[in-house]
Parts: sequence; C-alpha cells; structure tokens
Amino acid sequence: MANPKIVDSFNHAIEGLIYVLKTQRNMRIHFLFSVLITLVAIYLNVSKVELLIVLLAIAFVLVVEIVNTAVEHAVDLTTNTINPVARVIKDISAAAVLISAIAAFVVFYIVFSYYLNIPFESAIFKIKQSPWHISFIAFIIVLSLVVAGKVFFHRGTPLRGGMPSGHAALAFAIWTAIAFSSTNNLVIVMAFILAFFVARSRITESIHTAWEVVAGALVGILATTIVFQLLK
Repeated sequence: MANPKIVDSFNHAIEGLIYVLKTQRNMRIHFLFSVLITLVAIYLNVSKVELLIVLLAIAFVLVVEIVNTAVEHAVDLTTNTINPVARVIKDISAAAVLISAIAAFVVFYIVFSYYLNIPFESAIFKIKQSPWHISFIAFIIVLSLVVAGKVFFHRGTPLRGGMPSGHAALAFAIWTAIAFSSTNNLVIVMAFILAFFVARSRITESIHTAWEVVAGALVGILATTIVFQLLK
C-alpha cells in the first residue's frame, strides 16, 4: 500500500495545478496551447528527441507560469497597499513567463519548420501506420477532458473525488485503445476486466460516486473511439 504522505503530497500538487488553471486565465491559455502543440508534434510524427524537446519547452512555460502565480500570491500576502517594490517583483515574475514563452516559440518553430512541407496525405498515412501515436493522442485528449471537468465542476480533490473520475477515464481509454489495436480477444477481455476493477475500486473506497465513475468511463471510451475512428 502506498505511503499516505506521498499520496497526499501528490494530491496537493495536483490541487495546486487545478487551482492555477481555475483562477489564472493565462495558465488556461498556456495549457490549451500545450495540448495543441503536443497534438501537432504527434501529428507531424516528429522524432523522439524532438518530441522530448517540445515537451520540455512546454513544461518550462507551464512551470514558470505556476511559479509566477505563486510569487504574485506571496507578494499579496506581504502588503495590502500599493507598493512600488511589490509591483517590480510582479513585473519581473511576469517577464520570466514572457521569456519562457518566447523561448518555447523558437523551439516550436525550429522543430516544426522542417515538417511543415510534409503532404497532408503522407502525415495521415504515418499516423495510421503508428497505433501508439493514435493512442497517445487519445490519452492526451482524455486527460484534457478530465482536467477540464474537474476545473468546471470543482468538486472534491483531483485524486479523491470530483467529476469525472480520472482513473476510470484512463482505464477505459486504455481498454478502448487495446480493443481497436489488438486482434487477441483474450487480451481485450482481460483489459476490460482490469478497467472495470479500477473503476469499481473508486466506488468501493468511497472516493467517487457511481455517476462520477460512469461519467469518467464514458469520457475515456467515447473520446478514444472518436480519435480511432477519425485517424485509423
């Protein structure tokens, strides 16, 4: 059994991410562009090294934006009046976000410029020949929908409760991807059983309601099915 302190620490970190997404418009914009850029990188079938560079650039921007939010809140705690020094601190923090965004844009331009001349039909063919690319796209979309649901409903905590169940969504997204990719019926059935038990555990441990689990499962199944139907 996992150490409760480790689980709590992870849960608090996710809560911090949800809070920033819920309260900071710029973070929501960065997050949306991060998802889109990642999908574009997968669509263009960039190399593993290039994908890693793109993901690191995305993470750098998001981390700096999160730190900027923390700095602004810390400054607000120290003064209740208009303070020139506090304003300078906030401006410097915002400048860090701007620099990180510019650096990320340069990275994206360098990586994607080589692939922009790839014919549309060729790119689609490459995706269709790579089931893991389709699965990866589906998982990104499922995770984005789960985060969006938790931000919108803001019920419970990210790892304990909330609408929809992220565990159920990912479990059934994995099962759906296996169902589309595998020809072994036994593997498909076993994956479904595992997904079912993951979803059931969220109810039996009183972490989620039945409706939250069902909603998560439907998000995982429907989003993954749509992605596979469109790209495969």
